[in-house]
Amino acid sequence: MSQSRRSFLAALRPAPSAFSAVSVAERGREAQQAAPAGKRGAAAAAPAAPPIDPNALRLDSNENPLGPGAAATAALVKGFEFAGRYPTNAKPNSADLREAIARKIGVRPDNVVVGNGSGELLRVATRVYTSSSRHLITAAPSFESPERMATALGVPSRAVPVDKNGALDLDKMAAAARWSGLVFLCNPNNPTGTVHSFRAVADFVARVRRESPETAILIDEAYHDYVDDPNYGTALSLALEQPNVFITRTLSKAYGMAGLRVGYAIGQARTIEGLRRWIMTFNTNSPAQAAAVASLKDQAHIDQERARNTEVRKYTTRFFNDLGFKTTDSQTNFVFVNIGRPAKDFKEACAKQAVLVGREFPPLEKTWARISLGTMDEMKKATEVFARVLSPETAGAGSRDSGAAAKPVAK
Repeated sequence: MSQSRRSFLAALRPAPSAFSAVSVAERGREAQQAAPAGKRGAAAAAPAAPPIDPNALRLDSNENPLGPGAAATAALVKGFEFAGRYPTNAKPNSADLREAIARKIGVRPDNVVVGNGSGELLRVATRVYTSSSRHLITAAPSFESPERMATALGVPSRAVPVDKNGALDLDKMAAAARWSGLVFLCNPNNPTGTVHSFRAVADFVARVRRESPETAILIDEAYHDYVDDPNYGTALSLALEQPNVFITRTLSKAYGMAGLRVGYAIGQARTIEGLRRWIMTFNTNSPAQAAAVASLKDQAHIDQERARNTEVRKYTTRFFNDLGFKTTDSQTNFVFVNIGRPAKDFKEACAKQAVLVGREFPPLEKTWARISLGTMDEMKKATEVFARVLSPETAGAGSRDSGAAAKPVAK
């Protein structure tokens, strides 16, 4: 039986709650992207994601458990009217999305490049700025995408251990940056959740630019919308002032659009043009563009999501601290906890009770685990499981007394 486009779209339009976090935010896929433990930066393809257990709590991928806001969801549905058009020919089109980002941030469109999530831009930056003689500088642990890309390209990289509080060691990273091609600065950092002040980042950029002016600096601000530290500030002004300094952001986190894949980078026009040459043609799709444009206008939704996440983060952090487990000062939608046992063991024990938590993050995988934040109801259920798994009878001797961070090992 034939079906018109109009009838198809009518059937597609969801009830208010039909777009679930699983179907739209694609919860759980980010957890599959890292190399196995002990293989940092491995070039092998990520393992296929296992089927999603609809009964499990997915606290392993740093996703927004509520998915996109109402305005974005409505625009997404309407955007299917242009699914037969290339993104450049849709309404809104690719240029409209870039204009919407520029307007939101307060820059010109030529200061913006859009990516298939920010992940595409991290990989492109690694390709553009590194080589066999111009290495990559990152942290250990930090988000692995640039390091994995460097490994795939045969580019040397150096991962500088985080400090005892889980924060990026900016002094050591700046010293290591001399003669490097690219420095990847994740602020707030994933997986530790820690953040540096604007002043600290500005001093870091000034030092690297002075001591190694040919080195590019990528400051990833994927969790920008979740930060409530008053000393924090975006590095946007630094990116606009300095050549080969740029920031990346994503709509996968607070905006709840992990499954729609929209991210962007901002910097000087010449810097951005250098990245744009390497992005994939038609790297965003028409419905996702529509949802992104609508979401960027919906600041009230972001404010609500930030308040919700802050409350859940405080609850979860207090839970672990009350049990005697140390947490870093997270400024994100996840917490990083010294559980005093291997993350792999903790992950497997929780999974047996239908709670999925983050993967291993070398070199801290022997004692630290990352737990993404769900809704308050989800976290109340999850903490009951954590309490059982981490009880003295199951956690083993010394787990609660292991408050100090494990000593990181440089690569």
